[in-house]
Amino acid sequence: MIIVTHEIGFAKEVADQVVFMEGGVIVEQGDPKVVLEHPTEERTRKFLSRYLTLDSEQPLDSAAL
Repeated sequence: MIIVTHEIGFAKEVADQVVFMEGGVIVEQGDPKVVLEHPTEERTRKFLSRYLTLDSEQPLDSAAL
């Protein structure tokens, strides 16, 4: 099953794989916990920096990404 969402916490908990795309091209994919906690691609880091952390209500520190 494929689910498209911007709900990062939901994706981390239920997905087997996450995919980040830009312009219809996959830029990063893999295990949700690995990709969301240690993104390697700039597009993924930018996206995650705009959303809340998965474990708290504090915004992500973009400098740490």
